[in-house]
Order: sequence, then C-alpha cells, then structure tokens
Amino acid sequence: MAASLKSPFPVTRLLPCSLKPLALPKPKFHVRAARTESGGVVIGSRVPYFELPEPLTGKVWKLDDFESYPALLVMFICNHCPFVKHLKKDIVKLTKFYMGKGLAAVAISSNSTITHPQDGPEFMAKEAKLFNYPFPYLFDESQEVARAFGAVCTPEFFLFKKDGRRPFELFYHGQFDDSRPSSNIPVTGRDLSRAIDCVLSGQKLNFMQKPSVGCSIKWHPGNSP
Repeated sequence: MAASLKSPFPVTRLLPCSLKPLALPKPKFHVRAARTESGGVVIGSRVPYFELPEPLTGKVWKLDDFESYPALLVMFICNHCPFVKHLKKDIVKLTKFYMGKGLAAVAISSNSTITHPQDGPEFMAKEAKLFNYPFPYLFDESQEVARAFGAVCTPEFFLFKKDGRRPFELFYHGQFDDSRPSSNIPVTGRDLSRAIDCVLSGQKLNFMQKPSVGCSIKWHPGNSP
C-alpha cells in the first residue's frame, strides 16, 4: 500500500465561484488640521484702530462705531477653517445672547484670497447671511488689522473693556472653550462666556486664560509676520 504524501504547503480550500470574497473593513484615517495657538498679546493693551468694509451690506465699520459700549468682542474667523466651523453656530448663539446684554461684537476675516479664494468677500457675505450673523463680518484685505491686533489664528477672540471715556483695553484673549474638532468634548462657550460675564459686571477675571487654538491666518505670499 502506497504511503500517503503530505504537502509541505498549507492546503487552501477552493470556494465555489458564486461566493464573494469577504469584504475587509477599510482603515479609518483621522484628518487633523494644523494647529496654531494665540498668544503674544499683552492684557491691558489698547484696542488697535480699524476701519473695514462689511461685504454683506457694503457698510464701512470703524472702531468709533462701538465707543458707546462697555465691552467689545473682536473675533478673527474665516469661512473654511474646521476650527471655526466647529464653533460657528455656538458663536452666533453666544454673541446674540450677550449683545442683548450690552456687548458689542465684530468678526474679521484677514485670510488671503490669493491662496484661499473661498474666504473672499463674496463668500463672506453668503456666510453671514446663511448663519444669520448678529455681528458685522468685516474683510481685512490688506491684513494690516490682523497684524495690529497680533492675531495669528482662526478663531481668535479679543475681549476689550471700556471704563468711561478711556479707550478700550484688552480684558480677555483666550479660547471659546475646551472643545476641538473630533475631540468629543461638547461645545459650551464656557471660557468666553465667563469672561464676558466678568467684564459686563465689572468684576476681575477669576480664572486662567487658555489660548485659542485654530488654523493659522493665511497670509498673502511674502506677507507673513
């Protein structure tokens, strides 16, 4: 009787042609935007002067337009940044609430339309209308206002206080809250709302300011600070 031979290679069972191969799960990739932190601005410094157009209405807004308010919130944002998109609806809710309590607010986009045309004035106007911004959304085409403020990222928040006839002075320069895109931390606006509560009630800031985190401002080629 002939001895049975065993192959040194593993035997693979052939499946009928009608059976489809098992679909393997595709690997998941988490895309993370490059992060830039705010900083380098001195608390107590005076608000820089600005005079900028609002693409939605065509009106030119000046710092002088806000002189009668006890506090002014200046936000550097843009259309495309995922960090701004993550907070956008809550920024609208928070500013609308506090503007009803006496806060003045304005948003500025300083991104280069050479490198990021989606952040240009035509799209800014659509964005402001779509999300019903309660504040003017201004275009800093020359990027001089961003430089004057020391802004480096979007979103970036500058909260100024005003005592009588004295010029606006920087009171808070920090984050909206701890939430970030894909962080699974809910958006609350806790840090910024606490700062606004303090400034409107005349109290000192009673917590540590954490820097705002976002996309870098997109400077014109050769115009980076």
